[in-house]
Amino acid sequence: MKKVLVIVLALAMVIGLAACNNGGKTNNAQTNTQNTVTANKDYVIRIYSNSNDTPRVEWFKAYAEKNGFKISLDDSTVYKGDDKAVQQANENKDGDILFGLNETRWGQVIGGNYENLKLVDWTPAWASKVGNYKYDGKAYGLVVQNVLMIYRNDAVGTNGKALKFKHWADIVDCGYTWYRQGKVGGTTNSNINNAMLYAFTDPSSPAGGISIDGWKTLWKYCANGKFTGDSYGFDPLNKGDVQVATFYSSAFYGKLDEASTKSDKPVTADTCKIVEIEDGTYYIAEYLGILDKAGRSEADTLQVKAFAEWFGGAEAQAAWAEQWDTFPCNTEAASKVYKETPSIYTLDNFSLKKVAGTDMNYAQYVAAHSAEWTNIMTNLGFYWADQNAAPAEPDWANLNWATLTQAKK
Repeated sequence: MKKVLVIVLALAMVIGLAACNNGGKTNNAQTNTQNTVTANKDYVIRIYSNSNDTPRVEWFKAYAEKNGFKISLDDSTVYKGDDKAVQQANENKDGDILFGLNETRWGQVIGGNYENLKLVDWTPAWASKVGNYKYDGKAYGLVVQNVLMIYRNDAVGTNGKALKFKHWADIVDCGYTWYRQGKVGGTTNSNINNAMLYAFTDPSSPAGGISIDGWKTLWKYCANGKFTGDSYGFDPLNKGDVQVATFYSSAFYGKLDEASTKSDKPVTADTCKIVEIEDGTYYIAEYLGILDKAGRSEADTLQVKAFAEWFGGAEAQAAWAEQWDTFPCNTEAASKVYKETPSIYTLDNFSLKKVAGTDMNYAQYVAAHSAEWTNIMTNLGFYWADQNAAPAEPDWANLNWATLTQAKK
């Protein structure tokens, strides 16, 4: 009897130990169920982005809601441009998601330039699909685009002659009329300037790391170029106001499709060409990151992460690309939209090429000097809108670059 009792007790102990050591599947499962936090699907996700023109915001809100997310995103009547988007997010301190912008601005966010903008450590399931367009653990690419130099080769343009340059800045000696922007600021304008200045990097130069010849050339681009009042270069090219222009890739094919409705002498896919530039072009990617918002609950944060996971995924990015004529960083999304990569996205990318005399690629070099470049152009009066009020060309030999690289007081 005693022996039987011992066996029974032993079995009871084994069963008890098993219950403790099986990962707690019985008791702990109940405890875990009680403690599990689920995403708050009613949470309104506050977003900041420079991709916020009114039609885009309206479409995005409806598309997000259809997929189970409630979002808040101000349109461009509230703020416009990447600098304003970041400033608003930094000042308001209420953001959950930051997306859009480019490498320059993202480098500043991740580098801590904005005291109220910190990013949550995060790696989405699709991280491997975006190639080099990522800041590991912080932000991941959504859309890739570049700036293009385009021309018309018909009788209104070069009359059949192909344009081939070594550098973007060679446009100033091309012998044709060209469009140039009418203000310093703006993402596309900045990227065009970055492309123009690429051939003139000089880490030893006091003029923001650009040789004096670079600034002289950019001035010539302004002085001899034509600003028509249009926001970007495709429209004046399409109307025949200029023969060469600059534009951004994500809207290029859409503009071609509607060209005949906007001009009495429009370009076509056969007459609007890309200037062949040996250097290539300046690419940017727009990224997505999750902001570390003070006071946000765990349930709300889970919903924000779920949104970021969904928005950067193949289905959502393919829908975005279809709607807004963009090219996704996510290769799976791109394959859903494009049978093959459009030629404008196969151009050489000099933003990732190393700058001689530094350990930075050109995108990083731009990030390091962009504020100085903006200050130089603003202080010297680049990109005047009224050609009749053009400022005098600077006395290049007698400029105080230490002052010019600082913000205008």
